[in-house]
Amino acid sequence: MDSARLLEAVNQTMPFGKYAGRRLLELPEPYLVWFHNKGFPPGKLGEQLALIYEVKLNGLEGMLRPLLR
Repeated sequence: MDSARLLEAVNQTMPFGKYAGRRLLELPEPYLVWFHNKGFPPGKLGEQLALIYEVKLNGLEGMLRPLLR
């Protein structure tokens, strides 16, 4: 895992939907589970959402909170 990629995903802002404007790490887990079940959007945002889903699934969110800018 590239640390720069992780840092970027943690601080990426959600560009659309109910949680537009929130950083991906701050998205509620049920929202990420919904994306996981329906399919992540294509491209970089989808990859970042999938990464944050895995972070939350494995209970690592607290460890990454200090990386929020």
